[in-house]
Amino acid sequence: MKTQVLIIGGGATGTGLARDLALRGIHCILAEKRDINAGASGGNQGLLHSGARYIASDPSAAVECQREGRLLKKLAAHCIEDTGGLFVAVAGDDENYIAEFPHRCAKYGIPAHVMDIKDALEIEPALSDQIIAVFRVEDATIDPFRLSLANIAHAQQLGARLLRFTQTVDFKIVNGKIRSVLLLDRRSGKKISIEPEIVVNASGAWAGEVAALAGVHIPMRYSKGSMLVTNTRITQQVVNRLRCPANGDILAPGGTVSIIGTTSERVESPDLYCPEIHEVDLIIEQVAAMLPILASTQYIRSFSGVRALVGAEDMSDDRNVSRGFTLIDHSHESEQIENFVTITGGKLTTYRLMAEKTGDLVCKHLGITQPCKTHIEPLPQTADSKWTKPGLAPRLWIQKKNPKDQLLCECQMVPQSAIDSITSSICTQNGTPSLNAIGLRSRVGKGSCQGMFCSLRISSYLYDRKEFSDTQGLQNLCEFLSERWRGLHSLQWDLPLIKFELMEALHCGLFGLELTCTGRRENLS
Repeated sequence: MKTQVLIIGGGATGTGLARDLALRGIHCILAEKRDINAGASGGNQGLLHSGARYIASDPSAAVECQREGRLLKKLAAHCIEDTGGLFVAVAGDDENYIAEFPHRCAKYGIPAHVMDIKDALEIEPALSDQIIAVFRVEDATIDPFRLSLANIAHAQQLGARLLRFTQTVDFKIVNGKIRSVLLLDRRSGKKISIEPEIVVNASGAWAGEVAALAGVHIPMRYSKGSMLVTNTRITQQVVNRLRCPANGDILAPGGTVSIIGTTSERVESPDLYCPEIHEVDLIIEQVAAMLPILASTQYIRSFSGVRALVGAEDMSDDRNVSRGFTLIDHSHESEQIENFVTITGGKLTTYRLMAEKTGDLVCKHLGITQPCKTHIEPLPQTADSKWTKPGLAPRLWIQKKNPKDQLLCECQMVPQSAIDSITSSICTQNGTPSLNAIGLRSRVGKGSCQGMFCSLRISSYLYDRKEFSDTQGLQNLCEFLSERWRGLHSLQWDLPLIKFELMEALHCGLFGLELTCTGRRENLS
């Protein structure tokens, strides 16, 4: 198998790069060892930054966020809810930082308008009556799954190829050039050899591991950020704490819920992490200073993502590492590999810019002069990505009024027809339907029951459709529920604890899934 460019990594940057190159007429293959947005691109708050958060700690990243945010609101509006945002200070916050905030924003061209506290409380009544300053900014929220799915779908329409669950395991390097790349299909066990003209390492937190296969060292650090999902939408706008970036200082609305966070904790591996109880306590304590209702709100899930940070490995505070991105041309490094490029770091907000700069470098290597088009070409809406939008499935279900189109997920009102559309899309992309893949491409499992009932219904339905056979459905249930459990075990108090007991009784006591999956109960977690 030959291609001009092999992209390793299926997050926002990798899928964005695939589309960028495809628009330039360059053939590429994207290989992802799991599924789309399996890393940090799927483990974030979905915040489209105005740039104001980094105005003191990282002004260059702030400016990039401001420019890209405005651009994405025009070109990918179907992925964005233009909520607007507030920066609020509460009694006891640093008054010097508060006073300097509007001047710093003005210096770098980032709009930040002072707002009367009474007006802010009228618009967002959940705000604390202890706030002492409020500024209005251009924050918004973005659906990272819809964004990446739309990017790769458009890239495929233009000739790109996607290889899901395909892991890079080896490089064959001859005279300082990658001649072939060996990939492993993790589902079938088959090995695939690809001969690319150039390889782009866009694997996020795994960039160091992929680079090491080529004998290249990248000083990576892994910073875990944990977040909580509320069972209702708390505010209409993004709410930020008016201080230097710290733990628990953002609330981002997302459809019918809100996401609060985040933390920054060093972890040793991008594969071994989960939200922890002390993080949950810290996030609630800190964000509740701005929004007191969060101290008594019901939470339906916690989740984490691992930031890919490039920098000195001995730095004590990961928040001091730049949130800008790192683009490395390894032909200029000590290893001198002629056709190897790494792009990592950055923010979800700047994914398009990262892809553009990487695409420019790729074209330079290939001797191609086609310019980037993603800054002027709108991102098309695609059927592959539409089901992640909150409220879409129930609206279409109600409009059709088809009594045979039964609801399979009651929390998010996802009917059989939506599952049919999603599984058909996965098969069209030469993939195999699974509960995790369906959940990633829809609202399934994201409601208050966290897949307790819908996972069983959908598994049964897929057996009826002959998508599952033998023990496939049971294994799918184990994998899906284990992933849900990662975000539930740190929330075991009050009403959620009752739901977890019911979930255990249903899945383990009635269906015996703990024995089906592992034979050991503790492995379900």
